[in-house]
Amino acid sequence: MTDTETDPEPATDGGEEVRADGTGIVAPDDETPTWRERKERSQGLSRLTYEYFERARREDQDLRTESTYVERDVLAFPTWPHELIRNLSITFFFVGMIIFLSAALPPHIAAPADPSTTPAIILPDWYLYWSFGLLKLGPLNPELAILGGEKLMADRTYGVVANIVVVGFISMVPFINKGAARRPVEQPFWAAVGVFGVTFAATISALSVKNLLAPVIDTHLLFDLTFLLPFVTGFISYGLLKTMREGYMFSLNRRYYRLRPPK
Repeated sequence: MTDTETDPEPATDGGEEVRADGTGIVAPDDETPTWRERKERSQGLSRLTYEYFERARREDQDLRTESTYVERDVLAFPTWPHELIRNLSITFFFVGMIIFLSAALPPHIAAPADPSTTPAIILPDWYLYWSFGLLKLGPLNPELAILGGEKLMADRTYGVVANIVVVGFISMVPFINKGAARRPVEQPFWAAVGVFGVTFAATISALSVKNLLAPVIDTHLLFDLTFLLPFVTGFISYGLLKTMREGYMFSLNRRYYRLRPPK
């Protein structure tokens, strides 16, 4: 018996890939590429892309085979045309809405700025309100009796130091929390820290425009709520996520992520 008879090569017939033992088709017809498609993918970037997705599919299939528990189905679609057409449809929808709103409700254009006068209220862009609010923490700047009731640093310097401390803490969070959780319920503490940070950014931004909010809310009350609300929302978020942890089947998801660690 020759080598060809003992170990036959896979054959193709009408676009169907057959197993080496000749027992049947490896994949359904609509999933198996034809001979011409395989030939077109044999060079350059197209070949690398095909090999990448094929390797990912085989690794996922191996993990499913080795798994000892029933896993939920995961559906995936190719980038072209499914994902690209869907993303383009969503993009065109929102672009059309923006164009429609800008045409139907044009923004009011005020008088041109006068360089010879200073406006009564000077504010940065809205996404920098939180940083501008930290510059207004002068009331928290301690007056030291050892210095004769004088402050250790000027209020403006104190605000700059507050910015450095806040930005430094935000920069350190990715290095402190190295967990593989992908949902807030899996790590309630760090999820509560995130809620605390978002709430604090909102309240400190409101403090930065306290002169505009003075007719609506008392300035002293706004200053107190700036530091009270973040703690309240953080504790509430932690308590809710902690109680939801059991119902979420945390142990099953933890095993799922051990089987497929994040890339």
